[in-house]
This record gives sequence, structure tokens and C-alpha cells, in this order.
Amino acid sequence: MQRRQFHRGLLASAAVATLPGLIACSKQPDASPPPAPPIDLAQAYDTVAAQGKGFTVGSMMAASPVYVFFDPQCPHCAHLWQASLMLHAQVKFVWLPVAFLGPKSLPQGAALLQSPQPLEAMSAHERSLLAGEGGSAASASIPAEIESAIQANTQLLNRLGAESVPFVVARHRGSGQVLTRAGAMGSAELAGFLGLS
Repeated sequence: MQRRQFHRGLLASAAVATLPGLIACSKQPDASPPPAPPIDLAQAYDTVAAQGKGFTVGSMMAASPVYVFFDPQCPHCAHLWQASLMLHAQVKFVWLPVAFLGPKSLPQGAALLQSPQPLEAMSAHERSLLAGEGGSAASASIPAEIESAIQANTQLLNRLGAESVPFVVARHRGSGQVLTRAGAMGSAELAGFLGLS
């Protein structure tokens, strides 16, 4: 009887994990208090620009970068990456790795952050992740400064009050208003959100 209830519980949790319409990966509950006070929305963009560490892709001439927090093990982040590729001619994206979904998150984030060719590395990683292959291989040996940067990104995400990734912090192209949003979007939706269309 206990075995049957256990299997029913597994089936219920699997069904929740695969519901259509889910567009973000949620972090696991953390009992520890946030390391610093929450960041007010009005200060979110400037704080992320000053404190976040990521790799830059897209239009290097764009005035206001779009910051994207992502966990390398998040398939929704992979979908947002794919959607963002069509906007690279107009937008500078800074992708900030965080680590909270699993043991591969930190080493894969470190490998992406250190890559001399981040566009190619991230594209290959996300293709592998979406194909169900787990993403790119990464070394367990992580330089201390890179590990600290990813941990700082994760704390920054927590201070923003984000509950899931991908999490976008941007300025609207037309109004200059600070925007934040969790979850994947298609290319057209992302362009509209950023004020490109």
C-alpha cells in the first residue's frame, strides 16, 4: 500500500513538472536569510550593471545592455537564449550565470563565463541541454574568483526577489523605464517587452 501511494506521489509531481505553459525554472526553497537587503525595482538595473558578472553577446554598440540571469541547467533559459539570437543585431545581452538547480550548474556556468567564445559556447551548451543531453561538459576545477562571481550573481538574483530563471533586467528602449521579468519568451514577445517593436 505504501509503495502504491509513493508511486502516485511521483506521478503527481511529474505531472506538475511537465504542465504546458511553464516558462521558468524555480529555485529550491532556501531557509537562510538573504545576504543583503532587497533591491528596489527602481535601482535594479543600475545595481545589476554594477555588481553582476556575465558574458556579453549581441550588438556591442547598443546603449543599454539587457541582463539575463540564467542557470545552465534550466531548459527555459535555453529557450530564451534561442529567442534572443534573432535580436543580436539590435541588442547587447549580458548573460549572468547563477547556480541553484543542480550540481552541474556551477561548473557549467564557470565554463561559459570563462569561454573565449561565449556565443559559440552558449549556443552549443543550450543545444545540448534542449536535446536532453545535459549541456556541455565542464571541469570540476573552478577558479575561486569565478565561483565567487557566480555565487554573487545568485545572491543578486535573490535580492531582486526573483523566484525563477530566466530573469531579465532591462531598460525599455522607448521610455527608459526599468523592466524585470521572469520566464522564457519568444523573439517577438522579447522584442515587444524591450520596446524594440
